[in-house]
Amino acid sequence: MKTLDWSKISHFKEPNESPGFNLWQATTSWRRQIEAALSTLNITHPQFVLLASLSWLTSNNIDITQVELARHCNTDITQTSQVLRSLEQKGFIERLQRTGNAKAKFPRVTQNGIQLLKQAIFLVESVDHTFFKKLENDTEHFIESLQKLISN
Repeated sequence: MKTLDWSKISHFKEPNESPGFNLWQATTSWRRQIEAALSTLNITHPQFVLLASLSWLTSNNIDITQVELARHCNTDITQTSQVLRSLEQKGFIERLQRTGNAKAKFPRVTQNGIQLLKQAIFLVESVDHTFFKKLENDTEHFIESLQKLISN
């Protein structure tokens, strides 16, 4: 059986030298902990992110579309619509349509959604605190580095 000669195709000697592989492992570990915490509230991580972002973006009574929410979260528009549909079925959001614009939907967080967010934000921030405290005083630099990676 032939094997791949990594020394000829990769400039990394070990997988742990790859920033992408390290990012994958870190996000997988973090996300597993987030999902476990949120499962106690019967919501997924994508549901939390979209619900929290929707609440944040509409906190000044500004209507936003599903497309704008997807752009803000850097999520696929179809996936965003599917997640919002599940949040609507659970009673955490409502999706309104404007007269004369049948395509654009304007999601809004319901009172049930607000109550859920109060619990979920506490859980997520607790996981974040525990997970990222390993960075000690480097948290601000880490956030700046992540922002560089996600900026267009």
